[in-house]
Amino acid sequence: MSRGTAIDLCYLVAAIGFIIALKGLSSPRHARTGNLVAAAGMALAIGATFARTGLGHIGLIVIAMVIGVAIGVPAARLVKMTAMPQMVAAFNGVGGGAAAVVSITEFLGSDPKTLATYKVLEVIFGVLVGSVSLSGSALAFAKLQEMMSTRPITYPAQQVINGIVGLTILGFVLTILVTSSTLLLWILLGLSLVLGVIFVLPIGGADVPVLISLLNSFTGLAVAASGFTLDSNVLVVAGTLVGASGMLLTRMMSVAMGRSLPNILFSAFGSVVTASGSTEGEGGRSVRAGTPEDIGTLLAYSRRVVIVPGYGLAVAQAQHTAKELADTLLAKGVEVFYAIHPVAGRMPGHMNVLLAEANVPYEELKEMDEANPEMPATDVALVVGANDTVNPAARDTPGSPIYGMPIINADEAQHVVFLKRSMRPGFAGIDNALLYDPKTTMLFGDAKDTLQKLVAAVKKA
Repeated sequence: MSRGTAIDLCYLVAAIGFIIALKGLSSPRHARTGNLVAAAGMALAIGATFARTGLGHIGLIVIAMVIGVAIGVPAARLVKMTAMPQMVAAFNGVGGGAAAVVSITEFLGSDPKTLATYKVLEVIFGVLVGSVSLSGSALAFAKLQEMMSTRPITYPAQQVINGIVGLTILGFVLTILVTSSTLLLWILLGLSLVLGVIFVLPIGGADVPVLISLLNSFTGLAVAASGFTLDSNVLVVAGTLVGASGMLLTRMMSVAMGRSLPNILFSAFGSVVTASGSTEGEGGRSVRAGTPEDIGTLLAYSRRVVIVPGYGLAVAQAQHTAKELADTLLAKGVEVFYAIHPVAGRMPGHMNVLLAEANVPYEELKEMDEANPEMPATDVALVVGANDTVNPAARDTPGSPIYGMPIINADEAQHVVFLKRSMRPGFAGIDNALLYDPKTTMLFGDAKDTLQKLVAAVKKA
């Protein structure tokens, strides 16, 4: 077997590994194995690349890899679970930027006059999409990190400016295809970075999870384009898999939110409701506040309890305490399960990852469609840091900004207990009528501290 054939075989095995990894990532039970398979496939692809004849600048490549490992490993190991979406956005942006750099470098290293038109088009696509992913992901990071307002940012003549930028980019693309101008390609890169910024600015915080998924798809497509530019089949396969899976996930999240993708990208939620630390909401309505002792007794004497986690659980790092509460209730003969909304948290699968970290059995996790039919037969719905994903306005109020978004029907349980720091609304910035329902009890405070008190109360009951 020749060296070239062996390398191609390694690339084929790596590509198959990527496909198997995606299959594993579709289930929390097999997600860790999927990650390991993907890592093994990538290691094989890297090893095969080093075995290729004529590979130059090996020393620089190794140095770059060492720097990348020195940055990536601590970032991944030390990042808090609450900051995981920010890390995903940052890494995704770096991937898009790398694809753009590869495309433009390959263009600079060739004679533009001898490049086939389709090769120039591959370079343009990689630069355009990769740059949009880079700047868009950077802005998404800033929104998630609250370095800037998470509210939709608009300005006068915004649509006109966006249209002008878009048409200008189209003009440059056509001109570069004809002239193969290096200068115009650099200008296109700059305009693409601007396009990524103005694309993300009007998207509100509640829609950022969908945005991250879409930008991840863009990065995959940019990587695939750079694979065509470099004649690398493994890059084409890997990039296409990321692009296709990211687009499919974006579509699934749009359906989960009950909104079309254009509506998410080009429409903003309503005005944000000012946070309140009192027990009064809009129109002077009051809520019923309880004590951990009372709620602990209610939970201990229930037949079935559902825990509905949200971003507040992640902020408080309360997943282990929630697991302890569930175990305590199970020991008393209470049936417990977790109701997981597809877009709970700030990224797809955020709650699944948090609960898996706490070793919550996979059998206790029920997706929204599986959990909702069981709500009427549930004694207590314990909502921990969730808001928009249980807001009845999405189902019952046509004029609501979140109307049409499928929710977890926590209001159908016999009793509802909300664990919240304050009366501050969720990312959508709208009030939740469920908070004022007579069967709802509020427990204000840090979710982890409150859950610890509930564990103690259940044990005493």
